[in-house]
Amino acid sequence: MQKPGQDHGKHRAEGEGSSTPYGHRYAVLAIVLVSVLMAVIDSTVVNIALPTMTRFFSADLSHTQWTITAYLITMTSLLLVFGKVSEYAGRARLFLIGIAVFTASSLACGLSTNLGELILFRVIQGAGAAMLFSISSALIFATTPPYQRGRAMGYLGSTVAIGSILGPILGGFVVDTLGWEYIFIINVPIGIVLILTSLKYLRFDEAMKERLELDWHSTATMILMFVSLIVALGNIAADTSLSPVTTGAISVFVVSLVLFVWHEKRCTAPLVNLSIFSHRAFVFPLISLLIIFVAGFMMTVVSPFYFEGVMGYRPSQVGMIFLIAPAFMIIAAPIAGWLYDRRRTPCYATLGSLLTATAFFILAYSALTRDLFLIIGSFILYGIGFGFFQTPNNTAIMSALPGKHLSIASSVTATARNLGMALGVSFGSILLSVQLAMAGYGGEVLGAAPSLLAVSISGIMALSGVLCIVVAVLTRKR
Repeated sequence: MQKPGQDHGKHRAEGEGSSTPYGHRYAVLAIVLVSVLMAVIDSTVVNIALPTMTRFFSADLSHTQWTITAYLITMTSLLLVFGKVSEYAGRARLFLIGIAVFTASSLACGLSTNLGELILFRVIQGAGAAMLFSISSALIFATTPPYQRGRAMGYLGSTVAIGSILGPILGGFVVDTLGWEYIFIINVPIGIVLILTSLKYLRFDEAMKERLELDWHSTATMILMFVSLIVALGNIAADTSLSPVTTGAISVFVVSLVLFVWHEKRCTAPLVNLSIFSHRAFVFPLISLLIIFVAGFMMTVVSPFYFEGVMGYRPSQVGMIFLIAPAFMIIAAPIAGWLYDRRRTPCYATLGSLLTATAFFILAYSALTRDLFLIIGSFILYGIGFGFFQTPNNTAIMSALPGKHLSIASSVTATARNLGMALGVSFGSILLSVQLAMAGYGGEVLGAAPSLLAVSISGIMALSGVLCIVVAVLTRKR
């Protein structure tokens, strides 16, 4: 059956459609990168606006934080689902729908008149972001020649990292100058431009399935699994004791995980073909990606408390320091991609993870000595190391499976990356809260003694370094 995106001739190889064999690859790459950047920024931009929104809606923080949690839960839960849907609907079409949903819901978020409306539209926005994230890697692979895929994946890796760091900085500027509503409304003109350019350039032939093979039992169980995990970690971060809600969420997570795996092994059309995890070349880079994002976001969530509580910097000054790493990621990632295209070896990922580990160990030391020059140097090294790791590692993940698994490989990669972000934020918050509680302090984090904050955050930095050493070992076992 003919579907949009296909011509009336014979099916061709992935990425070699009659409309654009690779002719519009730079336009497609730009569309994907800008879309992903917009979605990543909106996963962190609300953090800085939370106090303002809490005052605006006259609500408790326990309620307004759902503007962040709802987006995160929805996006993480639906990544694999939309990866499966893209095999039927087509990647190009689903990506375009994702841009439209994200843009429309962004406008609705900005125009929300009460907190309930805002949370609802953030859920819809998270669904749009999941459509974009789930197939971003697959779109790049399908429209980029094999000899340039490493470099293109480097750009994607840099975009995700940069967006996650720029979110709070951009959010602070917009909230101060325009108001919290505009952190959402600013997406609208960008989204309209993306829709128009996508209609023109996002066209290539795809071999799509005749019917949607989506197991609803697996889908429901997986969504319950992710929701319960994030709720449990969020509760632990807020209250280090195991409350009944936290215990219940952990129990639901364990049960739903077991049921998900059990059902996936037995159903005829699984949400995730578990056989893909029998490929070492796929599994080890995937685990490496998850762990390094956990390490990176542990650092990202606690560093602002260090710079403000220990160094006495203003938020704008902290933002300038956080710009250092992405600036060097922009340079390092494409270089790593170019090198990886010339010689396919895991050595680059190993080198990147070791550089990242070194950066974290230097950060752990400089957190105690309060040496700004060492801190800046470690952020530079972190940017270079992370850029060198992500490009070859992501390319290795996408290259490890046959072409028929391209969509699911992309969505699994996005899930691992997004889950790593969520776990990193939760673990960093939990570790900081636990250390302060063990020292006998139970107040606001920024109210703790600078020496106590420095020691606590230094330990978290060192742990991030240890995790990156584990990643270096995994990259050598492919």
